[in-house]
Formats: sequence, C-alpha cells, structure tokens
Amino acid sequence: MTDHTPISKVSRLEVVSTGARRRWTLEEKQRIVAESLVGPRLASVTARRNGLSASQLFTWRRLAREGRLSGDAVPALVPVQIASTPAPAPTFAPKPPCSPPRRAGAGIIEIELGGCRVRVDSDVDADALQLVLELLRRR
Repeated sequence: MTDHTPISKVSRLEVVSTGARRRWTLEEKQRIVAESLVGPRLASVTARRNGLSASQLFTWRRLAREGRLSGDAVPALVPVQIASTPAPAPTFAPKPPCSPPRRAGAGIIEIELGGCRVRVDSDVDADALQLVLELLRRR
C-alpha cells in the first residue's frame, strides 16, 4: 500500500545568507561609533540600525577610546638579521651552579589567532609580542 501526496510546486524561493562575515571600512566604523556617541541614543539601537551586534559596537568604541580606531596605525615590518655567534672556547674551570633544568614545555604559551600559532615563553619581550599579535589580528 502506497500513499501518494501531492507536492506543491514552489513558486518563490528565497535564500537567506547567515553567518557571512561583513567587512567594515575604517570610515564606516568611525561613523557608526560617532553616531552611537551623539545624543541620548542607546548603543544597541545604533548597532541594530547599522546591522551589527551591540558587542561589536562596544568593541569599536573601546578601540576608539584607546586611539586604535584611527587610520594612523599602519603595520610596520622590521628587518630581521640572524647572525651566528661562534661557540666559546672550552674552559676547564668548574661551572657555576645553575638553576634547576626546566621541564620541556614548562612556561610555554601557545596563542592561536587568525589561523596562525605563536609560541612564547616567559622571557618574551612584551612589546614585541603585542606588535606581533596586533599584526595577526588585523589579518
């Protein structure tokens, strides 16, 4: 025994795109942030009107307060030169006591950002790490 049910033909098909990332120009970000700061408007209303989440707008506002939402910040590449140092001549003096050996992987931090992985240990230069992370975040 088979049941046959009529299938209605679709006269209109609408494709809704979800999850697509929108790219905002610097000028658009600055305009939206300025709009959210003028008058007694709620930030969430401004965000909704411009098609972004309130949390994204609050992030842009924080960046603007910190001066990081201006067009002045241009990623700078610094030339790197790797030089080998000659091995010291062997000495037969007793070695001074040294700190206990570190476990492999102890103190290592792995940061994944934008598909890139950065590994640093406790001796990393904080300013250099911040520059690297800012450059990766902008990718």
